[in-house]
Amino acid sequence: MSWFVDTAERAVATYVEAFLGLLLVNWNTDAVDLSTFQTAAIAAVPAGLAVLKAALASFVGKQGTASLADGGL
Repeated sequence: MSWFVDTAERAVATYVEAFLGLLLVNWNTDAVDLSTFQTAAIAAVPAGLAVLKAALASFVGKQGTASLADGGL
């Protein structure tokens, strides 16, 4: 259960960060010209990659989490 919560938290956080970052770049520069819908769709890519990373990390990192870290310092 903790893996699902951890993965969901990481995916949502990554999506929000990517979405807001793209919106800021879109509003403040001429570097990109995207609609809000396009921005939302593009932000889903890194969120999906975060889920993929979490799935792969479940075999390598700390058991039961989406982290690659072992939890100790």
